[in-house]
Amino acid sequence: MAAIASGSAPAAAGAQAEHAGPPLFRNAVAEPPVAAESPEGHRRTPVKQTADGEAGGCSARYEVLAQEAIEAPRTGPSCSPAGGRRPSHDNDAFVHQAAALPSVNMEATVKAAQIDPRRPDDTLTPGAKAGVLLVERALRDRHLLDAKWVDGYFGTATVAAYAKFQNSLGYTGLAANGLPGKASLPRLAAGRFTLTHVIDPGSRVSSGGFVLNTRTRSMLGEATRLLGRELVLEQGSYNPGGDPTSAGTHDGGGVVDISVKQMSAATRTAIVRALRQVGFAAWLRSPDQGDWPWHIHAAAISDTDLSSQAQHQIGDYYLGLNGLANRGPDDGPKVTIRTWEEYQRR
Repeated sequence: MAAIASGSAPAAAGAQAEHAGPPLFRNAVAEPPVAAESPEGHRRTPVKQTADGEAGGCSARYEVLAQEAIEAPRTGPSCSPAGGRRPSHDNDAFVHQAAALPSVNMEATVKAAQIDPRRPDDTLTPGAKAGVLLVERALRDRHLLDAKWVDGYFGTATVAAYAKFQNSLGYTGLAANGLPGKASLPRLAAGRFTLTHVIDPGSRVSSGGFVLNTRTRSMLGEATRLLGRELVLEQGSYNPGGDPTSAGTHDGGGVVDISVKQMSAATRTAIVRALRQVGFAAWLRSPDQGDWPWHIHAAAISDTDLSSQAQHQIGDYYLGLNGLANRGPDDGPKVTIRTWEEYQRR
């Protein structure tokens, strides 16, 4: 057993490249002296906000395009002009602005991929339909999803199709679990849509002999802060076959078991509540429910490394169920269900 630690992930740096070509008319004229190029005096800055809000902090190029437009463009991501028409500078015709690509909210889409397969009906996950449709159309166009399933509902057929797409990229195991991930979803999006609210489970880290990812570790650290007491793990994540009673839920990321030894009923409930507040689907498990001692089982909502069994538990949690095979009613404290990302933005 180990107490929860916390940490942070390193940042990445970019790189630049440059090239040069030969001077023109080498044999016709003498080469003039050339001074070293300096960026000073050539800074490109956004147009400042005007009193009536026309520029909106966008670039000068966007402002000119908007002023020239016969049909004003909409403002797309990063101030890109979306739609509209402007005069051509070459003739008397009009040219259409290139429309900005639509966007997919990854958080909403991943949430739908966990909940929709567990629904008893065809209710859509709020806020997810537009993004799910874009994902489904891309899968259809790759001949991975039948057109009849392109409906904005991320059900079992869409999960299976997305897993096939992940397999087609060479991914296996957890990287082909049917949940849109940070690596696979941008490749499906290429030339079709952009992504917002990207989810990243982070790298795998060791905490007292148990393996977690950095997202899960941060969530546990925040729950610890809310409680004002340490949480002691009995089982971590990425533990395939480590505990037969877990039925595969710990095979992937985002899932932990927490010790409740020598705790009162009130303390156990307080821990479950804090875990739920920061984005876990969490339940107190008793020996009456299975071949295990008293413990708290917690699965991080929307962790894209989740095993399929853990995905199902989270879907059931949203539907008011207990995450067990009997799909009984949720017996835990009632809290507003939030993901970790939603909790951070609250």
